[in-house]
Amino acid sequence: MQQAAGFSQKIKHFFTFERTFFFILIIAFLIRFWHLDLKLLHHDEAIHAWFSYELLTRGAWAYDPSYHGPFLYFVTAGMFSFLGDSDLVARILPALFGFLLIPLVWCIHRIGYIDKKQTLLAALLLALSPDMVYFSRFLRHDIFMLFFTFLLLVAILYYFEYGQTKYAIVGALATAGALSCKEEMPVILLIFASFFIFAIYRRKFTLPREWKYDLILGAFIVIAIMSVLYSAFGAHIDTLVGQNFTANTTGWYKAIEHWTAMHNQQRLGGPLYFYIPLYFLYELPIFILAIVGTLQIFGKGLNPSLFIRRLKNRIKYSGSSPVPTAELAAISLQQLKSRDVISTKSDEFFRFCAYWMITVMAFYAIVGEKVPWLIIPQLLPMCIVAVYKLNWQKMVFALVGCLFLAVMTWHVAFVPADINEPIVQVQNSEDLREVMQLIDASDHVVVASKNYWPLPWYYRGERWNKIKFYGDIVEEQTLTQDNPGVIILHDGASYPSIEGYDKKTFKLGYWFSYYDNEDRMIAYYLHRDGRMGSINIDVFTPHEWS
Repeated sequence: MQQAAGFSQKIKHFFTFERTFFFILIIAFLIRFWHLDLKLLHHDEAIHAWFSYELLTRGAWAYDPSYHGPFLYFVTAGMFSFLGDSDLVARILPALFGFLLIPLVWCIHRIGYIDKKQTLLAALLLALSPDMVYFSRFLRHDIFMLFFTFLLLVAILYYFEYGQTKYAIVGALATAGALSCKEEMPVILLIFASFFIFAIYRRKFTLPREWKYDLILGAFIVIAIMSVLYSAFGAHIDTLVGQNFTANTTGWYKAIEHWTAMHNQQRLGGPLYFYIPLYFLYELPIFILAIVGTLQIFGKGLNPSLFIRRLKNRIKYSGSSPVPTAELAAISLQQLKSRDVISTKSDEFFRFCAYWMITVMAFYAIVGEKVPWLIIPQLLPMCIVAVYKLNWQKMVFALVGCLFLAVMTWHVAFVPADINEPIVQVQNSEDLREVMQLIDASDHVVVASKNYWPLPWYYRGERWNKIKFYGDIVEEQTLTQDNPGVIILHDGASYPSIEGYDKKTFKLGYWFSYYDNEDRMIAYYLHRDGRMGSINIDVFTPHEWS
């Protein structure tokens, strides 16, 4: 017994708070950076990487709201200039920004908004979350915007705590970075502003005396950075002022016009509850803990145990002169209803996180575009709400739940094959590796299909010279006139055969098909098998290649 007790003490002594947090950082780093090029770039990743390459090699970039803000393209082009253009290099910065979310949890702990247990668990949830890991290994704007959003929150909290201008500057840099990523960031800013302005009014937070000067300085920094980036360092001033100084041709007007149209069109639509099944698929422990945490946060004032404790305290200090029970109940209920309990800054922080989570979930539920990467702006505050008021039951549930998160993370991020999961949206198939081997072995290739990405990325620069491209199917004689080594057609607009060639069908891109699996959803949930939807290509190669 003494030996066991001594061993237990050694374990506790070794796994200090600081060492445990550092261990979580190591785990987070490894699962974000290990084998970053394991899978081919997603359809959108290939487009973003190609635009970044074009920016580097030709200086060609102009704001188009269809492809979001400039930050991703300039930083990715910078990475290509230093380390070369490749799938791995394209994903380094997303992985880094996804990893840096976790040190920001430590920053919040340093000023007393969350305790040690909450810090460790929030960091662990962010480290292991399948969506956080998957989209940290993914060249899209969302992970950059998420980091800047969290950095902005940290800057706000530090500004309230210390009232120093340097934190206002950090907040301005974070705001400019986030606004230079995606067009929904103004909504996130409205969510932040609506809570904190009201909290200041309620005197939950206090602004320093110089806050007006800091606000003006911050606004100047935001405008300056966004003007530089959105104008492509002055190359496209018309993005800022419009063509011939007309307002309806400015970048901000085009952004509103485009995304309003996309919302109304619902090109990638879905029901209001679109993201809820995704939480059940990938983030179930976090989702359950966040529901419990939300109920605790907003139900704190009417907590029955708190009501009983207040009654007992009232009786204890009433001395020998008894107070009628009805009067005690009336007094205690009045105190509870008026939230007579002094709120700590931690309580107010968690109230904000719950408000942030609920409002951002409502926003993305309403938005007409429903895509899996939009789950991570909702998931970040959810991971924090999940650690509210930790007790041993919640801790045990969370740690067991982390095994679920780890298994799902391994499945979606590290299985080197096509996976039948909604998280992939439209992922380029691993079948393309065989197709690209055929292209590499050929001196002349014909592509006659509307569906051909990610080939422009993988055959960028001079490598595209050997590819003759037609936007759609053409006559067989035109396809074969130069005796190409590879002919690629969409399988829905193809030929049954081409003389002298063998045909093989490959998946170009694939997705989880709800309609093909809706009659066996429980079995799918447990086995993650079933039929995929896919875009297919017919690849013709000369007989002698067979």
